[in-house]
Amino acid sequence: MATTKVEPDVAKVSILGSESIRVGFHLTEYIARDVINNITASNYVLITDSNLAPIYFDKYVDTFKSVIQQVYAVKGEKEPRFFTRVLPPGEMTKSRKVKADIEDWLLSNAVTRDTCFLAMGGGVIGDLIGFVAATFMRGASVVQIPTTLLAMVDSSIGGKTAIDVPAGKNLIGAFWQPKRIFIDVNFLRTLPEREFSNGMAELIKTAAISNEDDFCKLENGVEAIRDAVLGNNSNIPNQGATLDTRTEAQSLLMDVILASVRFKAYVVSNDEREGGLRGLLNFGHSIGHGIEALVSPLMLHGECVSIGCIKEAELARNLGHLNQVAVGRLARCFASYNLPISMDEKKVKDRIGNFHCHVDDIMEVMKVDKKNQGDKKRIVMLSSIGKTLEPRASVIADADIYKVLSPEQLVLPVTEFATGPKKEVSLTTPGSKSISNRALLIAALGTGTVRVKNLLHSDDTQFMLAALKALNAADFEWENNGETLVVQGGGGRLSVPDKELYVGNAGTASRFLTSVLTLIPTAEGAKNHYAVLTGNARMKQRPIAPLLEALKADGAEIKSLEKEGFLPIAVTPNGGLKGGRIELAASISSQYVSSILLCAPYAKEPVELVLTGGQVISQPYIDMTIAMMESFGAVVERLPENTYKIKQTTYKNPDTYLVESDASSATYPLAVAAITGTTCTVTSIGSGSLQGDAAFAVKVLKPMGCTVVQTETSTTVVGPPVGQLRPLPEIDMETMTDAFLTATVLAAVTSPTDEKGENITRIHGIANQRVKECNRIAAMVHELTKLGVQASELPDGIQIHGKPIKDLKAPKEGIHTYDDHRIAMSFSVLSTVVPHGTIITDKKCVEKTWPTWWDDLEGKLGVRLNGIDLGKKLSDSEKSLGRTAARVKRNVDHEKSMVIIGMRGVGKTTLGQYAAEVLGFKFIDVDQYFEETLKTTVFDFINTWGWSQFRVKETEALKQLLSKDSEYGQGYVIACGGGIIETEESREILKKHAKEGGKVLHLVRDLEQVVRYLNRDKTRPMYGEDMMNVWRRRRIWYKEVCNYEFIAYANSLVADGFVSPTEWLAIKKDLKRFLYFINGRDTNHVDTTPGRVGAPTTFVSLTVKDLSTSIERLREMCESADAVELRVDLLKKPEEKEEISYIDYVGEQLAILRRTVSIPVIFTVRSKGQAGAYPDDDEAGMFELLHWAQRWACEYIDVEMCWTPATIEKLITEKGESLIISSWHDVQNTTPWDGKAIELKYETGDKYGDIIKLVGSAQTFQDNMALEAFRASKAGGKDLIAINMGAAGQLSRVMNECLTPITHPALPHKAAPGQLSLAEINKARHLIGLLPAQSFWLIGTPIQHSMSPTLHNTGFNVLGLPHHYGLLECHMVEYAEDAILKNPNFGGASITIPHKVAIMKYLNEVTEDAKTIGAVNTIFVRNATVNGEKKRMLIGENTDYIGMKRRIQSLMLDVSNPPEQGLVIGAGGTARAALYTLQKIGIKKIYLWNRTIAKAYELQTAFKDMIDVEVIETLDATIEPGVIISTVPADSGIELPNHLYGGIKGIICDMAYKPRRTKLLRQAERKGWSCVEGIEVLISQGIAQFEIWTGKHAPVEKIEEEVLKRYEL
Repeated sequence: MATTKVEPDVAKVSILGSESIRVGFHLTEYIARDVINNITASNYVLITDSNLAPIYFDKYVDTFKSVIQQVYAVKGEKEPRFFTRVLPPGEMTKSRKVKADIEDWLLSNAVTRDTCFLAMGGGVIGDLIGFVAATFMRGASVVQIPTTLLAMVDSSIGGKTAIDVPAGKNLIGAFWQPKRIFIDVNFLRTLPEREFSNGMAELIKTAAISNEDDFCKLENGVEAIRDAVLGNNSNIPNQGATLDTRTEAQSLLMDVILASVRFKAYVVSNDEREGGLRGLLNFGHSIGHGIEALVSPLMLHGECVSIGCIKEAELARNLGHLNQVAVGRLARCFASYNLPISMDEKKVKDRIGNFHCHVDDIMEVMKVDKKNQGDKKRIVMLSSIGKTLEPRASVIADADIYKVLSPEQLVLPVTEFATGPKKEVSLTTPGSKSISNRALLIAALGTGTVRVKNLLHSDDTQFMLAALKALNAADFEWENNGETLVVQGGGGRLSVPDKELYVGNAGTASRFLTSVLTLIPTAEGAKNHYAVLTGNARMKQRPIAPLLEALKADGAEIKSLEKEGFLPIAVTPNGGLKGGRIELAASISSQYVSSILLCAPYAKEPVELVLTGGQVISQPYIDMTIAMMESFGAVVERLPENTYKIKQTTYKNPDTYLVESDASSATYPLAVAAITGTTCTVTSIGSGSLQGDAAFAVKVLKPMGCTVVQTETSTTVVGPPVGQLRPLPEIDMETMTDAFLTATVLAAVTSPTDEKGENITRIHGIANQRVKECNRIAAMVHELTKLGVQASELPDGIQIHGKPIKDLKAPKEGIHTYDDHRIAMSFSVLSTVVPHGTIITDKKCVEKTWPTWWDDLEGKLGVRLNGIDLGKKLSDSEKSLGRTAARVKRNVDHEKSMVIIGMRGVGKTTLGQYAAEVLGFKFIDVDQYFEETLKTTVFDFINTWGWSQFRVKETEALKQLLSKDSEYGQGYVIACGGGIIETEESREILKKHAKEGGKVLHLVRDLEQVVRYLNRDKTRPMYGEDMMNVWRRRRIWYKEVCNYEFIAYANSLVADGFVSPTEWLAIKKDLKRFLYFINGRDTNHVDTTPGRVGAPTTFVSLTVKDLSTSIERLREMCESADAVELRVDLLKKPEEKEEISYIDYVGEQLAILRRTVSIPVIFTVRSKGQAGAYPDDDEAGMFELLHWAQRWACEYIDVEMCWTPATIEKLITEKGESLIISSWHDVQNTTPWDGKAIELKYETGDKYGDIIKLVGSAQTFQDNMALEAFRASKAGGKDLIAINMGAAGQLSRVMNECLTPITHPALPHKAAPGQLSLAEINKARHLIGLLPAQSFWLIGTPIQHSMSPTLHNTGFNVLGLPHHYGLLECHMVEYAEDAILKNPNFGGASITIPHKVAIMKYLNEVTEDAKTIGAVNTIFVRNATVNGEKKRMLIGENTDYIGMKRRIQSLMLDVSNPPEQGLVIGAGGTARAALYTLQKIGIKKIYLWNRTIAKAYELQTAFKDMIDVEVIETLDATIEPGVIISTVPADSGIELPNHLYGGIKGIICDMAYKPRRTKLLRQAERKGWSCVEGIEVLISQGIAQFEIWTGKHAPVEKIEEEVLKRYEL
């Protein structure tokens, strides 16, 4: 039955005068039709990323193609072309390179300006493709199809496009408005939850600055919005596409998205180019971007903006523009969508670990902000929810930003500034935490609706509120800009929450909720069978055992999940709280009592609560609980013997409930008045208060010498003159325990009435304070001692000796607050008089009860505050070299211009121009600049003015080129004259350039070769002295100023002193590798991922004294190793090299090694004490060599950990892209594997190295077992090389997985005793079961004469691998099923005719190469984890093209500059690979010829949209191919017309390999063409297979030798 097409209901939003934004559900068909009908183009280009492609790509491609076909069939016009491209996901894609690749791809396909780009993806795709469209042929149409929530409401709207560069994000871009923005909300269904939250940050931010009603929808619609995105899929097709199928949750989601979209559209329409209004959209971004720059990619953009919004809101509050209610609402809203609101949150720490975002680092990032006015920072100031202070970002002083961002607070003494504190203050303290939490719980359990006013907006109440929401206890809504909380009670309705309840360090919430969880009647219908209650680390240390025991004795099913009697706990519902007689020990905390009291009315039986264990602690809090219960309709009967009887009832919610201000908090401003001699009135706490702490002023401050006036609703304190507070010899504070901290700090500065009198205060009755947020009594003693105050603990209290204020000394490290709000606020009171200022750490802990305390202390009480950050800055972290060692890099700016220096004639211009090409830079020669500026030639200037004046002008030219504002400072390669370093000023300019992140590259060549070359160059006058003398003088200067050195090694010169073209190309190849490394583009490091194919990884240790004598054998020595170790201490400079220094000789040796092998180099200078040959007493010489290793761009540098720490650390700070192997060799057998000493060595290695290398000495077999136990204990840490020396330690070398040192039979001797070859290690690993034998097959027919078994079995034998390669001849692929699918030892297979296509049905994956070619010739096996289970994956590849490509490119002079044209002869299966080969080589124009021309056209059609192939119907066509590949049989006897060989000397490849030199190859050879034989391609493609299967470099020479030997038989 045909389905009826549904026209979706689409909302249209106008932007810049056009309704170009379309919002709705299920818009695929709508998008295609709208684009094709309204945005006419000859080319449509759909670009997405590989995350989205598997889900949406095919659907969109099919829909667009179908619509194009339909529309253009009606029009009767030619259909436009439709191109697609899939990019890698992630921010790295938003780069210059990817942009250039896309543009080159478009141009290669003759895409013109009348093109429409379709950017389907998140912000990365939108920004990148928008920028491509903006610049492609000076501007093409673009359509944004955002697929993430963040992109839908932010990056897709407004026309901002950009790419990232090393200097920062989005710094290169353009404003380019899209023709359409299609927001298909249905995309969100496949969005990961974290990405959903990431986008919600933008919606919340927008509502916060634009419309309170929209904010309320977000605030109150959390569950509905989350369900619309993350809930179960509906069975209704296309639900939400039309209004009548749209659910309430979908409608709400649509509303909030539209609200955000409309506001951004309004702002953009009124301020397209960010003149002011558009800056409002950056609320949260100024600080958020500062954080993001430091923690990306560990945290997402929206997560950083969420924290930024809170910080900027706190800044507005601090400056008096915003109230705390608004800040609290904002924080709750972000948190409800699982967004972080503080860098201290667990979810943040889980992502960034111990990394600290120092305020200085954040402020440094904030300097680079487009909104700034010069050096003045501009931040959006919120004035209330939905409104901003100005219609633009406001200028804010750095000091204010710093103060809000700082984690620590510096409190300055009021006695040290002229104005002092405010003399008279009147204020109201926040709502009581104790009453707030009780009111929340009672109202939630009650029936009816109550409006709760003056509720404390703090961490504690937020945790309680979030928990009650998670329990489905009630419905909550905010009114009056968050001043009033409307609670619609659930009447005891409770259910098991989906997630654990987390309460941080909120003791009140944790105790109360423990009993609440026992009220849950059943887990039926819930996601979990039990409810979990947990908190932070300190909360897990606070005892709750008496409460748990009482509840369990009453029948509750409660289990402690970690430590018995502590959080976390799991409560399993079993019908609710039983009730009846409950006995509870109440001598530790009154909160246990209040917890049961509050829940007792909902027990199944009336509760009789009996308090046992002696004196009941904090009775006023119990009285408060009962009074509040009774005000909500409960009946509590007090009986003798501390017994309470509670009747069964349901709380009845009144219309309103006013939360009394917090009496404990009121003690702090009153104490400030007491200690500073000023007057303070707290207007909200008096004698009528429910709270015991309300008596603090009368019972504590008055006896200490203050004047106190207390009414029923207010308290006024007038302090005595500073320094005249009196001690309290004895005071019982049992009824106001939380206030003891305030009394304690005042007692620290008392003075006796009588000079001879006792100056000691003793506080009793506060034992319960040992189990609060921390052990408060111990904490107060410890912190007072740091200030110089004598204090000690009493059995139930504290004793303090008063001290003159002038003798107090603030500790440098500050006052530790123990994450305890009361400690922080108490010591801030004392700090108002401590000389020179006191640092209070972890200032945010005050948010538990008084979030605005610091604002009020400064703004209302007149105390000066400064921000402080005691954490490590980014630069300090790098110097500490702990786990951050791998992050340590020099100050390098890869976009900064590179300066090339060196002797005249070394190739600075030629190689400098090539370097510019490689880096994508421009090139300029200082001499060229000199001549253009002075309008003369260098030759004429020197002849006229002389060398000294030339040096002056040359220095001026260099200074201008590298000046701060010079256009040549970025993106240039600057080649200098040889004598640029002759003047000290020039040398300083070059050193400054290197210090500021630039690269100064010293180019070196053999000086004798240079002299031979210069003898023929007459373009510039000689300096007037012998060249060798010039070099000797300059050498030290070159090395002084450069931070990199490249040695252009040439083995010999041809006639006239020139380097041969072949050698010159080899030098360029070496330079490209060098430049890629130092710029971080390709660091060539070994993949040491555990369990990878090819493990263990190895490096061969060279023991040759002079590599120039062993060039022919170097490849063999390095056979199949992953890296090569240059043992510098074993090198010996020959006598004929006497003229050059030892360092220059080492550099030349390194250049020879790199010329010969491409694997990474480990640069090692092993000292005698560490089993090497370098002197133990020459640390300076050792590290000079190691610093040169960095300048020579060695991939790895071995650094012995026995040297001076400062010397090692200096090297590490300059290591660039080099990885440090921190090594220790236990030559004296002093660090056994099971001892403490080796642990210390490991820690040192962990501190200094990217890789840790520990080498022990094995005397017995058991020493290897001890090593393996040690290795196992370090699993999950940094890469570890752990082996034992000596014959007894050989097993450890077999077991080591990461970079095992190996030898080779071709080496003169082993580098260390016990070293094994790779073959020996593989054989041993097989014998002990670590390397199972695998079976490999050639599958096809006919295959009897195949060379493949010889090829692969030779490789296996050379490397000591236990595998075997055999023939499996079959005419039907089904006969190979047993070998492929059922044999657990199957390792892979070569596939030949006729099965290259049929084999695909057995494969789990096929590579993109094989897909494009349309055939598989290789199967390899990989293990993957799918849905938590390990699965063997069969993957198809095609290595035919690899074989052709490698062989053809090996004959090309310059692979980066391929011929323009190529020709493929034939149209069979091999021709497909040949066409793909030419494309991969980079040939732009590809021709195809076949005798049966129809077959050629079929192949052309097969490659449509993939490869641009032109069929020629005759070989007489006028073409000029530079590469020809023939795929027809040898017996075809084909020869080519002579004109095809004309003009250029090209490369021809004949895939037929019988005979070896075919007729076609012989013809081409006569014409001077380079020839590739079919057997050579066969070997190369087989080697590619071998390396895929084994993960090892193949022993190519030995394989070729054996195959060709067999071939000739």
